[in-house]
Formats: sequence, structure tokens, C-alpha cells
Amino acid sequence: MRQAGTGTGGAAVAVVVPVAVPLLLLLLLARSPPAAAGDSQKSDARLVSEQFSQAPQKLAFYSWYGSARLFHFRVPPDTVLLRWLLQVSRGSGPTCTNVEITVYFRYGAPPVINPLGTSFPDNTSVQPSFFLKMLHSNASINISHPAPGDWFVAAHLPPSSHKIEVKGFVPTCAYIFQPDMLVVRVVEVSILEPDVPLPQTLLSHPSYLKVFVPEYTQELRLELQGCASNGSLGCPVRLTVGSATLPGNFQKVLTCSGPTQACHLLLPSPPWDRWLQVTAKSLAGPRVSVAFSAVAALTACRPWSVNFQHLLQSSPNQSSNASTGLLPPTPSYQDLDRTGRVGGGSFCLRSFPVLREDVDVVSVRFQPLDRVSVLVQSDMPSVMRLNLNTGMDSGGSLTISMRVNKTAIANTSVVACVTAASPLLSFNASLSCTTGIGGIRPRDQQALWLPMTRPSSSPAAFFQGHPLSLSASSPTANLIIPYPETDNWYLSLQLMCPERPEECEQALVLVETTLNLVPCLNDCGPYGQCLLLRRHGYLYAGCSCKAGWRGWSCTDNSTAQTAAQQKAAALLLTLSNLVFLAPIAISVHRSLLVEASVYAYTMFFSTFYHACDQPGEAVLCILNYDTLQYCDFLGSGVSIWVTVLCMARLKAALKYVLFLLGALVFAMSLQLDRRAAWNTMGPCLFAIVVMVTMWVYRCGRRRHCYPPSWQRWVFYLLPGISMAAVAITIYTSMMTSDNYYYTHSIWHMLLAGSAAFLLPPREQHTKPWACSQKLTCHYEICKNHRDELYTVT
Repeated sequence: MRQAGTGTGGAAVAVVVPVAVPLLLLLLLARSPPAAAGDSQKSDARLVSEQFSQAPQKLAFYSWYGSARLFHFRVPPDTVLLRWLLQVSRGSGPTCTNVEITVYFRYGAPPVINPLGTSFPDNTSVQPSFFLKMLHSNASINISHPAPGDWFVAAHLPPSSHKIEVKGFVPTCAYIFQPDMLVVRVVEVSILEPDVPLPQTLLSHPSYLKVFVPEYTQELRLELQGCASNGSLGCPVRLTVGSATLPGNFQKVLTCSGPTQACHLLLPSPPWDRWLQVTAKSLAGPRVSVAFSAVAALTACRPWSVNFQHLLQSSPNQSSNASTGLLPPTPSYQDLDRTGRVGGGSFCLRSFPVLREDVDVVSVRFQPLDRVSVLVQSDMPSVMRLNLNTGMDSGGSLTISMRVNKTAIANTSVVACVTAASPLLSFNASLSCTTGIGGIRPRDQQALWLPMTRPSSSPAAFFQGHPLSLSASSPTANLIIPYPETDNWYLSLQLMCPERPEECEQALVLVETTLNLVPCLNDCGPYGQCLLLRRHGYLYAGCSCKAGWRGWSCTDNSTAQTAAQQKAAALLLTLSNLVFLAPIAISVHRSLLVEASVYAYTMFFSTFYHACDQPGEAVLCILNYDTLQYCDFLGSGVSIWVTVLCMARLKAALKYVLFLLGALVFAMSLQLDRRAAWNTMGPCLFAIVVMVTMWVYRCGRRRHCYPPSWQRWVFYLLPGISMAAVAITIYTSMMTSDNYYYTHSIWHMLLAGSAAFLLPPREQHTKPWACSQKLTCHYEICKNHRDELYTVT
């Protein structure tokens, strides 16, 4: 995906030069916005400002979509200016340096980003994201006439280095990001009623109008009539229609600068069921009044639809026909001729009601009421409406699949268009999937405002849709739209005969459709995990990939591991735990049964945790993944704890009490945060202090070093301490996601090997394998030293 700061379709977007002094930023905010205040320096009493803020979040280096911090705002209606205030603060430690921060903006849904340059799944339609790279602490972005509704801001640090860092062990720098939203909205808006002229007079301030576009509106015509400037002919007026969005743009600009007194703007397929903003601004000089009358004309069309009453009145035989894809005949359909007229009225589309079935969180299934197929003809488009306007549907992926019989379209083709807000009602020969054509011009920028994007030199669409096509050579078509905008989406289909138009007049084609909203495409595949993310009650999904796979749905195999590499990695991580057999055997040989049981516990759960942690086919989970991970972390910490305390040579009662208390402390600390370094290092350091204290005590009591034998130091303690030091170094500073399989396997072997070397020798009065001699099967006399009683056991 291209990472240029384009994709706004020429929207009026600007960036303020970052300021270093906070006072200058405050003065900038106090100044009236130029786009909303017109050409005059006087303030407009019709404008009010409001500010919204959210709690700051700590930024993270990017590795997958969950690394980006998402902010969700809602722009109120009648907003004429939206200003984002971006603030970044960082810590004061030595590791804190200037880091480039990338901030994305999008209307209607979270931005679809790709900082790593990975590939998307096939048939995925992705718009370029509008983004800003910040090198300083503060910045600001202006958007004139923003679309009301949901707006999303996402920010992240540069791509991560893939180094696995132990939490809390190495000091890190915290980068805190907080966006504030300042809106300027108009409180006096003139309502433009259809076919009713609305007189307006422009002097220094623009006029703010709005017109409601009902459902099934075919086109909207805006016209300025009787326009005069100080009594002279001509109409120096610029008319801005629609709202600006990111990365797209819903604005059209009409400049009436000719000598005529009237000019008009025609908008095919305007957005349905919403208010459309209209701003009229004078292009004449200062203190020159411009008078005109604004007229809005709506052209409606009649939809022919298969309604519920139609289905209820169908006979069982007709229902059987519907199951095979044939529509049951109705009077309205029988009277519909090839010109699309019935009873003197014209039809503009054939509407197929769709059943919305909520399956789960961000999971919806759409089905036509006939449950099978959609009838497509050449006279008018067949339209299906997908309700994705609940506010919680934009966090998944919209998947559309169509299929048609090859014999049904031998000499024809079916073209389709997926759009938001309104359907495509007129398919042309160029198969352009747009809902209108118009020029877009950028707003004038003042000296302090730097343009973010270049205006589009070519005509831009009022709505840019997603095209699809079916033919005999390609009878199936698929489309994936990640993070669809919160709106009503429409699937428009029509039959086309580019070579022989007469063959389409009597042709009927049945298209089978499969429409779904899923959290993650194919559940992120075998090498990924679909995770639900949450931000202030808003849920969205993302894929976390493994085994070197990357991409939006973990389908990019450019750096993926082969099957042999995956199996080798699984074997390394699991079989390396067999080294724990050495300390287990030594513990049993020296009658250290508690230590042996702890090592056996660690070996068992570490083996099966890493067997469950593998991606793809080389995976085996005997318990829940989280349970296995917890037991693995607990076993590793307790193993170090019991080894160090065993070296201290405490009395049996005290040693076992500390064993039990340490295990309980580890269980509590790991429940709080199992990845924090000090949750494991804290108890282990306490055990080392106990061991050193006991050794120093024995040294002072015996008047010589403890342990007394130099062979013990050279052949056991020094190798064991060296292996433990190397293991800690590897664990804390050398592990990355690329070498994890090797370094972590070495960590297993060093940890087990150090325990085997550091275990103290057996007591002098204890025989080797003494524990096995106590497991007798005959009756023996046991003496109770407390009550001097003898019992037979």
C-alpha cells in the first residue's frame, strides 16, 4: 500500500507548523479559524466551538495492528471546521530520543494501515490511508466541513526491532500520545426545502444551508437563480456541497463566476437518508454583497422490491421455485415491461430485501429473503442493502462472494458495484463504479497553514465504490473490505452486453451471493490468531501472526518458516526440556525429593507449553494455553527458588517452610503480571541473600571458607554459576522473535544444567538412593517419639 499522504480526494486538509512554545499554541487555538470565519476578520456569531478529549495512551513500536493506539471521536452535526490537536510527551531518561510518530485519520471506521509494507489477501480492496508523521511534540490538523459521525485516530511508533524484552528489566522510554478534537459548528443553518427558492445574501460571511436527501433519491440538482452582485449581472459565488472525510471526500464545489445569472450542480446518487451540507461563499471583493436564490430539486425513483407480503402470499409450489432461484410471479412484476414502467411510473432499481443475522461480536450474516439468489437484468440494477450502521460493525471485514452459472452468461456479463451511503443506479460502458462526477478544488490556505495533500487534477467521484464482474470465463467474484465504514452499504448488479446489446433485453441471470461480516478473514489462517481489541467500549479485530507469517490476515509468506523449520523449532523447544532429567536424577540420588518433584513439574509443563505455543500443524495442547503458560512460568521460578535454598543447607523444617512460602509468593506475583522481571527476580534475590548469609555464618563459625573443598568450587559451583549467568544474559538481552527457538532452547538447557551442578552433595549420614530404601512393603515397628507408643503399620 502506498504510504504517501494522499487519499483525501482533494479534501480541504491542512497541517499547522508544530510550535515549540505552548503559549504560541494557545494563541493559535484562540484565533478564529479562517475557513469558518470567511474573509472578514470579524467573528461570526453563528459559530460556536466545542472541545473533546480522551485519556492519553502510551505508544508502542509497531509489530501488528494491536500495537497501534486507537482513539474514537464523534463529530457533531453542522460542523464547519474540525481541528485535531496532537500532543506527544516523552520521559526524561537516557533512552528517550526523538522518535518519529505516525498518526492516521479516517472517517467511519478505524484506518487500515500497513507500515511494514506487507501484502493483503487476494481480492482485498484497500484505500490509501491519510497519515501524518510527527517529529516534534505538538501539531495540528484542520478539516473543513467534516462529515458528522464517527472519526478514528490511530498512532504508533516505528516498526519494532523484534527483540523480546523482559518487562521491567531494562529501562524503556514512555511516549504518551493524546489527541484533542476542537470543532466549530454553526447554530443557524437554513433548511433548503425541495423546489422552494431560498433567498440568500452574501457579504462578509458565508451562508450555511442543508438539504435532506431521502431514501431512493436518484439525483439532486442545486441551482442558483437570480444571482446579482451589487445590482450587476454575474454570480461570484462558490458553492461547496457535501462533507469532507478521510481518506475519501464527499465534497463537490461549484464556482459560479460567469456572466450568467444562474448556474447549477447535478449530483447523481447523492447519499441517502441524511442531511447534506451546503456552504455558499462570496467570491466578490470585500464589502460587495451578492444576492441569489438557492433551489434544490430532488428526482425520486420507484423501487420494485420483493417484500414480505409477496413471500407470505406465495404458494408452496412458488416457494419451491424460489428455492431454485426463480422469483414467484406477482402482478407488479408481470406488468413491468422492458422500459421499466408500470402504471405510468418509472422504476430505477430492483430492490431485494436482505435479512441481517447477528452471529457474534463483529460477526453478521446477510441473506436474501429467498435464501438463494438474486435476479439480475439489463433494464435496471438489482440492489441489496447491507445494514452496517449500528456503530459496532466497522471493526471487522466485509466479505462478498458471488457466483453464477457459466451457461447463463455465455454471451453476457454481470457487473456489480459495492458502495456506501447510496447505490450505483447507472452503469456505463466503461464499468466505472462511481456514484457521480464533479471537480474538487482545495480551499484557500493562509500563510501559516501548510497543505497536506495535492488537489486532484482529474474529476473525482462523489462516492468511489468497489467494482466486481462475472462472466463465462470468470463465473465467481470475491471482494474483501477491511474495516467498512459505518453506513448502509449497497450491492448493485446489472446485466451488460457490450458486444450485442439486443441479447440482454430478454435475458435473466440468477446470481448466488454470500455476504458476511467477520472479525478476521478465515480466522487469520493456521499461522495467526484473531484477537478482539477494545477501546472505550468499541470493539475491533486484528490478526497476530506467527512463524514468520505477516500481513493483514497472516497471508504474507515472504518471511515465513517452512514446515521443516517449524517442526525443528517445536522439537528444539520441547526436547530441550529433557535436560531436566539430570537434576531430577541427581536430586533423587541425594534424597532431595521435593527438589526432584519441582524439576519434574517444570519439565512437564515447559514441554507441553511449548508444544502448544507452536503455530500451524506442529501443535499439541493438552490443557488451555493460558494454563500451560502459567504453569511453565511458575515452574521456572520455583525451580530457581528451591535450588538456591537447597544450596543454603538450612534445617529441614525451615527449608520446607520457605519452599512452600516461596511457591505461594510466586503464584501470587505471576497472577499479577507473569511477564514482569521483578516478579521472578525478587524472590530469587531473597533466596540468594539467605544462601549467602548462611554461607558467611558457617565461614565465621568454622574459621574457613564454605564450602570448604576447592574441588566443589572448581568442578561444581563455578560451572553452575557460569551457566546460570549465561542463561540470564540470553533470557534478558539476546532473545528475538527470529532466534527465539534457538535461544530459548539454550535457556532451557542452561537452566537445567546449572541446577544439576549447583545442587549440594548429600548428607554424610544419608546413603545414595536412600529414598528407594524407605519404600518397603512389609510390616515394621515405628516409634512415635512424642507419645512413646508403638504401632504396627
